[in-house]
Amino acid sequence: MIPTDQVMVADWVRLKCQYGCGAYGSRLTCPPHSPPLEVTRRVLSHYRQALLLRMERTGGGWKEETQQRRQMSEVVADLERELFLAGYHRAWGMGAGPCSLCAECDPSGPCRFPHQARPSMEACGIDVYTTVRQAGWEIEVVQTLEAPFRLFGLVLME
Repeated sequence: MIPTDQVMVADWVRLKCQYGCGAYGSRLTCPPHSPPLEVTRRVLSHYRQALLLRMERTGGGWKEETQQRRQMSEVVADLERELFLAGYHRAWGMGAGPCSLCAECDPSGPCRFPHQARPSMEACGIDVYTTVRQAGWEIEVVQTLEAPFRLFGLVLME
């Protein structure tokens, strides 16, 4: 659990999506379809606490990384639902990386998995590195897909 004032939003994060990620514009959960920075900042201001989630992964290549991102998305959506049912009616989550629920996403149509699909922290402009470090966890740039890595998600609670 972290206070939401430790969740850092930075303008440069969306630029990393636009100029560096092949999923930019190709997923309904990615920029420019994800919430703009101003919306993320405004939404965060209405919450006091969030659950920061961490998954340790051993690497294994592109296919495994995609499956692991999908698993994080499922955990975030399931936790969001459980919190909602427990009385946290404003619970809302963000996953890690581009959505991988569909093999091909059609950004011109509706989402096929609206109950599971969530934007990533990065897609919403959250500086994951600073946020994670402020929470007291280690995070490093992953050099190769075969290297061990951590995935992070965030569920806003109250």
